[in-house]
Amino acid sequence: MTTAPRIWTAALIVVGDEILSGRTQDKNIAQVATWLGVQGIRLREVRVVPDVMDAIIEAVNTLRARNDYLFTTGGIGPTHDDITVDAVAAALGVPVVIHPEARAVLESYYASRGGLNEARLRMARVPEGAGLIENRLSGAPGIQAENIYLMAGVPHITAQMLDGLTGTLEGGLPLIATTIGCWVAESEVADLLRETEKTHTACQIGSYPFFREGRVGANFVIRSTDEDELATCARVLTEGLTAIGREAVAGGI
Repeated sequence: MTTAPRIWTAALIVVGDEILSGRTQDKNIAQVATWLGVQGIRLREVRVVPDVMDAIIEAVNTLRARNDYLFTTGGIGPTHDDITVDAVAAALGVPVVIHPEARAVLESYYASRGGLNEARLRMARVPEGAGLIENRLSGAPGIQAENIYLMAGVPHITAQMLDGLTGTLEGGLPLIATTIGCWVAESEVADLLRETEKTHTACQIGSYPFFREGRVGANFVIRSTDEDELATCARVLTEGLTAIGREAVAGGI
């Protein structure tokens, strides 16, 4: 009997009133999801929460319990409303402390930028027992506490922190994908998609409809961790579309 491969999962909490108000458009979800996929970890859920202590604590405790990893973006800066560190510490039941290595990094970074003041020192605060995630761009490090990874809200700084984590998290086989396009309405092939996925349990099929050139069509994205299963599923779906008189376009439309 073949054992199904271990699937590693992650969740992401995006912290910030500015995201919920629409003033800022989040760009971290896509880059975190893409990075996790390369690490063999599936981003299973995302929650956007305000800068409210109870909301962050509830989200942290819920999502860290049902995923292997939890990432947060936002709320670890120098201002009074940056409360993600405090919320994560409260969720873990530990105090907030000044991390000596983080303080040293910030002292060095700000030595020629006006020095380390009280606001900047806030970025050295961590839940007790936490480690650091390197940030070569702006000095202030990210934070790792148990299975929680606290990262900056600014996308290009988040990217630096993700780069520092590359290869350090245990994951499974990465998802691979192939796309088949067809000029057809989703409703016409709903049964075909459902039955094809049902008989190829190692694959998932996503349907993405569009309207172009005055007609409807859809791209079907098949994902799997098994290259052979992926190819078989794609062949079966192609044959199914052909059988109902529809042309399947490899690579999508």
